[in-house]
Amino acid sequence: MKVVLDTNVLLVSFSTRSKYRPIFDSFLKEEIILCVSTDILLEYEEVIGRHMGRKLATDVMLLIENALNVEWITNYYKWDLIDADPDDNKFVDCAIACNAKCLVSNDRHFASLKELDFPKVEVVAADQFLELLAD
Repeated sequence: MKVVLDTNVLLVSFSTRSKYRPIFDSFLKEEIILCVSTDILLEYEEVIGRHMGRKLATDVMLLIENALNVEWITNYYKWDLIDADPDDNKFVDCAIACNAKCLVSNDRHFASLKELDFPKVEVVAADQFLELLAD
């Protein structure tokens, strides 16, 4: 299953004590295909470094960059579908370009996508994604 993980979801899935750890574990076990772009990786590295330290950020980047279940996406078109936080558009563009099953985010800015008929991007919250993984 191809997915795009918003930074907020990736960040809360690292801790072994987090209820969201199964999301990161599904990546480690190659149960999901993580779709990323260069812009997404830069944000991952910046936010993880700021919240959890440079060492973890470097380790996670190396893991993602070398994982077989990562699909590198080049966005040739910018849809600009998120007005409230234009920085979130990189996740939407990636999800569209790779035909992801879903974009996993707890960010309320993505709610506006539910009203669009085209392009269709399924946005699911981390709790909903845990249910998908359990099925």
